[in-house]
Order: sequence, then C-alpha cells, then structure tokens
Amino acid sequence: MSTPASREALVRRLRDERSGRAARIAGPFTPILLLVVWEVASRSGLLDARFFPPPTSIVGTFADLVAAGTLQTHALATLSRVGVGLVLGAVPGLLLGIALGAVPVLRALFGPIFASLLPIPKIAILPLLLLIFGLGEASKWVIVAIGVFFYVFYNTMGGVLQTQPIYFDVAKSSGAGRWRTWSTVALPAALPSVFTGLKLSVGGAFVIIAASEFVGSRTGIGYLIWSAWGTLSVAKMYVGIVTISLLGYLAGLLVGLLERRLVPWSRQ
Repeated sequence: MSTPASREALVRRLRDERSGRAARIAGPFTPILLLVVWEVASRSGLLDARFFPPPTSIVGTFADLVAAGTLQTHALATLSRVGVGLVLGAVPGLLLGIALGAVPVLRALFGPIFASLLPIPKIAILPLLLLIFGLGEASKWVIVAIGVFFYVFYNTMGGVLQTQPIYFDVAKSSGAGRWRTWSTVALPAALPSVFTGLKLSVGGAFVIIAASEFVGSRTGIGYLIWSAWGTLSVAKMYVGIVTISLLGYLAGLLVGLLERRLVPWSRQ
C-alpha cells in the first residue's frame, strides 16, 4: 500500500516529466519567438532600428550578399584560416600534452613555461605576429594556432594525468617501450579529453580569427564586420556576426561527429 509520501513523490515526478516534455517541445520555437518580438519591437520603435534593425531586413541583406557571392568568399577565407590554424596548433598540442602528461620530469621542467604563457591574451600578440609574418595569411594561421595549442595541450595533458597508473604499469611489465606505451595507453586514454579541447578550440579559433581579420585583411567574416562598421551598415554587421556564429556551431558539430566515430568509448 502506497504511503502519502510515495504518492506525493510520484505526482512530483509525473509533473516534472510533463514540464520537461513541454520544455523540449517548446525549446526549438524559442528563437523564433525572440525574432518575432525583435521584429515587432524594431518596427514599432521600442528598439532603435539604427542599432537593432528588423530581422527581415537582416535576412534581405543576407540574401543580397549570398546572391553577389560576397558572403561565400569571406566565409571560405575564414574557414581556410581556421582549418590551417587548427592543424598547426592541435598537432603540437597533442604531442606535447602526451609527453608532459606521461613524463613527470618534462612536466616539471616545461609546465611553468606554458602556465606563464597561457594568461596572455592571444589577440594581444597579433601586432608582433604582423611584424614577424607580415599582413598575409601566415600571421592569421599562427595566431589561430597559438590559441588552439593551449586548448588541446592542457586537455590532452589532463587526460593523460587522469589515466590510472596501473595501465602504464601493465604496459611496462609487458615489455612495451616508451613510444608504444604512449601510442597504446596514453593517447587512447587522452582522446576524450583531446576532443573536448578540440571543441573548445574551434569556438576560440573563430573568436581569434574574427578579431585578427579586423586588421590587415581584405577578406574574411571579420573584415566583413569591420568594413560594415566603417560604412555604418548595421544589417551587414549582423549578417557577419550570425554567419561566424553559424560557422563555429557547424564546426563544433563536425568535431562532435568525429568524436563519436573515432572515440565511441567517450560517451561512457
């Protein structure tokens, strides 16, 4: 026989399930509702249309830029820079993260160096990179790579450090050398953390590249936003902001798909 307390718990659970189901159903429509409110507020004067133009006008500007091929050109330029920077930053971040995570001596020697470099705002060194590499693509690749490196490095090292020592002991007792131990124990153990770092680095890469394209660039979404600011084309600015947000979101989804394919045990 159920007690009043158990009946109350059952009622509460059913209520929570109904509210959760309603939230899941209504969730996808929340952005649409926000856009409708924005449209009405901008058209009615509750929002200053100079700074918050109606979403319909932003969509019109988006369509014009796509029809002219301008948006695709800038988006491809940004994506290529992010792609090259991800490779240049992720590979050394992965290798050094495994090395410092698996070898305490290396961690003691070089850990403080990386810890002192981490707090430096990556965009703050852009002027120095422009002096070294010029206004071309190399400076943009390097600034993205530096930001990506720290995400991947620290997540990889953390993944190795969280590996149970018994796995390394088993590898050593079976006669595995250092390289085999790293490749068969340290790397698989760190891969879930590596992909966490990659997902974080993708978002960070788009932040960095947008800021770097403000200076010394004639292509890219960052340049599109900056040039729109210079001509007070607010709707075009919103197009650039939404586009780079969408690119970052899709890139994050791609990394997530790769993680599910390559690291199925990370879901556990």
